[in-house]
Amino acid sequence: MNLHSNYLAFLTIFRKEVVRILRIWTQTLLPSVITTSLYFLIFGSFIGSQVSDINGVSFITFIVPGLVMMAIITNAFSNVVSSFFGSKFQRNIEEIMVSPTPNWVIIAGFASGGVFRGGLVGIIVYLISLLFTNTQINNLGIVIVYSVLTAVVFSLGGLFNGIYSKKFDDVAIVPTFVITPLTYLGGVFYSIDRLPEFWRQVSRLNPVLYMVDGFRYGFLGFSDINILHSLTVLCSLTLFLVWLNLYLLNKGIGLRS
Repeated sequence: MNLHSNYLAFLTIFRKEVVRILRIWTQTLLPSVITTSLYFLIFGSFIGSQVSDINGVSFITFIVPGLVMMAIITNAFSNVVSSFFGSKFQRNIEEIMVSPTPNWVIIAGFASGGVFRGGLVGIIVYLISLLFTNTQINNLGIVIVYSVLTAVVFSLGGLFNGIYSKKFDDVAIVPTFVITPLTYLGGVFYSIDRLPEFWRQVSRLNPVLYMVDGFRYGFLGFSDINILHSLTVLCSLTLFLVWLNLYLLNKGIGLRS
């Protein structure tokens, strides 16, 4: 396939994903909006008013970047894993696999759908946060870079999960037992500088910490970890997951009966 054909194939997959997201918006967009609003209300307004400022900002302002990032992570992942596994379950993924579409185009198409949903929900959550606190963006470029890279990483992670899933229960295992603990322990609600030294070092093993921390720097102008270090972690994860998914698709692992 030439460049134009690859572009059309990518656009077709991406457009299918966008149409799916917008058509069932009550399932893809609304749940995160309601859940995050409750977080702002309970942890931000009710509990946050009893918590001292962190680095000179109120607690509710401090958690805004973390909650926005948490919405991006969960939606980017869930969109790709549910869409890809749904295609496997309905057996229409075979139509794509037998076509001359390169595997990298398939990966890019599904991942872009996850980035679109994650980014859209992230914007909505940020707008909702303005109802509770006036959070200014310190560096828009940093915010965009970290949000896109994080959405890409978890979209690729969702694709990996979707490739290996054999039943609907498998789709829910990773979000429940991996992503949820990592996000809650990734500095969404606290600064690791306030942790004991041992747990501070343990927290550095959590990749979500680097995403949340760099994203928070884009909003508030301070971070617990050097943003270049965080960016290196994100780029490394992206490259590794691209290679891993390409390898699985090339081998047909999880796709052939």
